[in-house]
Amino acid sequence: MGMMSEFRDFAMRGNVVDMAVGIVIGGAFGKIVSSFVNDVLMPPIGIMLGGVDFTELVVTLKAASGEVAAVTLNYGTFIQALVDFIIIAFAIFMVIKTMNSLKKKKEAAPPAPPKQSAEEILLTEIRDLLKK
Repeated sequence: MGMMSEFRDFAMRGNVVDMAVGIVIGGAFGKIVSSFVNDVLMPPIGIMLGGVDFTELVVTLKAASGEVAAVTLNYGTFIQALVDFIIIAFAIFMVIKTMNSLKKKKEAAPPAPPKQSAEEILLTEIRDLLKK
């Protein structure tokens, strides 16, 4: 039973739960970006390049023979994946940059000076009077 309780303690730590939530949200974000690239971004780029469909950009390494499929190098799909990566990396960069700037603002705020006690105020007044 000791191993199960250790595992439960490990799984219920805040960092592990936060990481799991981040992975799920990241996966969903990746699907959204992939759809954006494949369905919204690449078709107009293909039209601007003369009606190119990026998923059909391939180099045939070995032609099909009989029932054996052709061996192809699908560089159009790679280009789409590269655009996906660039968009996701930029979005993560912006999120981290925003979080770091918020953290710096918290750290940059100067601490409030400590409130003086009644004795310190009285001693300061006496000192000022003695100076005069």
